[in-house]
Formats: sequence, structure tokens, C-alpha cells
Amino acid sequence: MAKIVLGGGCFWCTEAVFLQLQGVLSVTSGYMGGEAQTADYESVCTGQTGHIEVILVEFDEQVIDLSTIFSVFFATHDPTTPNRQGNDIGTQYASAIFYFDDEQKHIAQTAIDELKADGVAVVTHLRQAMAFYPAEEYHQNFFAKNPTQGYCNFAIPPKLGKLREKFASLLK
Repeated sequence: MAKIVLGGGCFWCTEAVFLQLQGVLSVTSGYMGGEAQTADYESVCTGQTGHIEVILVEFDEQVIDLSTIFSVFFATHDPTTPNRQGNDIGTQYASAIFYFDDEQKHIAQTAIDELKADGVAVVTHLRQAMAFYPAEEYHQNFFAKNPTQGYCNFAIPPKLGKLREKFASLLK
């Protein structure tokens, strides 16, 4: 089993996408990247902690490789807007990849470089993984638990539509 940490805006959105993929064993919403020694939703939303809303993705590399994970990641969020995804604005919504080793860093950098070579102005942060703080329980598997919630109905279906359109063969 391997793991990677991704920040693609609101963690409810990225979690909903990655839970659909074959080979993804678990997705945990949380916070990473800040200077504070702890993180919670209320403090992260102030923009003062430096943390980014992220998901910790645990996956089976025999089923889905890291390059494919990055392809899905870049196709289902906007990696060109600093500290913003749609209507979500703030440092906690930055596009980010937190890697655990040099191989992951290399694969991520290659994915970023390929997008830039295609003319995509990628602003995704590429940083070494640091302390991960799981989000509060009510944030975990949020879309599945709250399918009629207003934000979920507005922001998540377009991302799932892109996932189904571009990556149907990868779905559970």
C-alpha cells in the first residue's frame, strides 16, 4: 500500500472523487502544510495557520499507479488558480501535492512539467509531506453522508462528471 497527500481545494470535493477509484483503499480528509502545531477546521479557515485542506489517499500500486492518481488529480481540479478553487478562496484551498519520498517527488514533478509543456500555467505546490492532521469526523466521507447539502450539489457533481467522462475505466 502506498500513500500520497493531495490538496485540490475543498477536501469534500477531492475526497468524493478519489473514493470512486479502483485501487484506492482509503481517503482521509485533513490538513497539512501549516506552521501551527495542530489544525482544526475553524482555525484553518482563518487562513492564519498556513494549513491546506488535503486528502490522504492510501492506494494499491498494483491496481492504480501514482501517475494515474496525478492524472485524475489534475483533471478534476484547477491547478492554475493560486489559493482558489471556484468560489472557495483562501490559502487553505491551494493546489498542492505533498510527497513522502524522492520517487513520488519525481513523478509529481514530471506530471507538472508535462502540463506546463502543454501550456497549462500550473501553480500546484510540490512539498515534502509533514504532519497530517485528520479533519473532524463530520468532514470524513462528507459527500456520501450529505448528498443533498447545497455546496455538495453545486461543487461536487461537475468534478464527478469529469471523472466519469475521462476515467470511466478506473471507477469502482
